[in-house]
Amino acid sequence: MFNKFLRENKIAAGILTVLRLYLGYAWLTAGLHKLTGGFDATGFLKGAVVNPVKGPDGAVVFGWYVDFLKHFAIPNADIFNTLIPVGEFLVGLGLILGCLTTAAMFFGLVMNFAYMFAGTISTNPMDILLGVFIVAAGLNAGRIGLDRWVIPFIRKFAVKGNYTNPTVKHTA
Repeated sequence: MFNKFLRENKIAAGILTVLRLYLGYAWLTAGLHKLTGGFDATGFLKGAVVNPVKGPDGAVVFGWYVDFLKHFAIPNADIFNTLIPVGEFLVGLGLILGCLTTAAMFFGLVMNFAYMFAGTISTNPMDILLGVFIVAAGLNAGRIGLDRWVIPFIRKFAVKGNYTNPTVKHTA
């Protein structure tokens, strides 16, 4: 019942728009500050490797993520120095404009979880909670936004090449 409200109700679309604008502004400004402020993720990545998330028994909780950071992210920090700010900016832009909203929020959630795996709490838990509502709402989250026109346009041309006539009967 709540899922139907979230995915189809016009009042829910209005509430989701407010949530979307709030998160979009946060993502856009975070990305913009990184793009214009000489962002370098190297120190953060090294700090996450040296001081990983540990459980109550003192054991590393996300060892696989520490290995990913150590063996891939740090050696390729220059790629992450571009991907992180551009990604944050694009997530924010998508959420503010309501364009490809579900995809934008999905990638925002991926980044939120990456920050959490690295041990950064900040606003990530709240962003994840709100982001889950936006992803669960699907198209209704972008109803008051560009998704109203963009998604039907994409569907029209994505299905065009894959269309088969259901009335054609095959005989053996």
